Amino acid sequence: MGRYLVILGAVLVVVGLAWPWLAKLGLGRLPGDIHFTRGDTSFHFPLTTSVVVSLVVSALLWLLRK
Repeated sequence: MGRYLVILGAVLVVVGLAWPWLAKLGLGRLPGDIHFTRGDTSFHFPLTTSVVVSLVVSALLWLLRK
C-alpha cells in the first residue's frame, strides 16, 4: 500500500509540474466541460476532461498489467 501511495504522489508531482504544458493541449477547456459565471462567482466542472483522463489512465494501467 505504501508503495502505491509513493507512486501516486510522484505522479501528482509530475502532473503538477507539467500543468502549464498540459494546459496548452486544451485540457480543462474541452467541449462538454461545464462552466458557469454569475457576477463575481464562477463554477467550473471539467466533465469531458475527467472522462478523457480516466480513459487514458485506465488504458495505461491495463497495459502495465499485461
